[in-house]
Amino acid sequence: MSYKAHLKKDTKLAALLNEDTHELKRRKNTPIRLIASIISQQLSTKVAKIIFDRFLNLYDGKEPSCAQVLATDPIVLRSIGLSNSKVAYVQNVAQFFLDQKITDKQLYSMEPEQVIELLTQIKGVGRWTVEMLLMFSLGHENVFAVDDLGIQQAMIRLYNIKYETKKELQAKMIKKSLTWSPYKTYACLHLWKWKDTKAPV
Repeated sequence: MSYKAHLKKDTKLAALLNEDTHELKRRKNTPIRLIASIISQQLSTKVAKIIFDRFLNLYDGKEPSCAQVLATDPIVLRSIGLSNSKVAYVQNVAQFFLDQKITDKQLYSMEPEQVIELLTQIKGVGRWTVEMLLMFSLGHENVFAVDDLGIQQAMIRLYNIKYETKKELQAKMIKKSLTWSPYKTYACLHLWKWKDTKAPV
């Protein structure tokens, strides 16, 4: 069964599934993927790309090793448009991966909650950041980003969710997402696309 056949059981979500079919891919160099996520926090996609390109240009356009990131003067990292806190978080990621000797292969073999528990030990890396890594770099099919603002906005519109507190909203979102398992990631991808292109304001 394709993921679409399963998700179409949700009649509201079914309307969003007709056009694109999303594919998940595993990507290498996980610490740099995580650093890219940190760089993109609280920025538009366009601005985040500009700053990440500047980051790569510090290393002749290539993805650096963790050792290279740690050897980079914080002032240089600050000069590409990173805040002091983001500079610290970027170097925290590099230090953690070196200290723990974490490999891509190791992360691929772990369950999502294990990856979240491991990587949120890094100061500056929260659950949402690791969920993005699980979806876009580790290729996990069943991740639901309940804290993501875009997903919240899309679900409120699509399902006409009424709520008084953030906790109540998230509880209703999680309950709805249970029916999407084991393909929650794909549901998120279609919700993001719909919100950005076709959702009524």
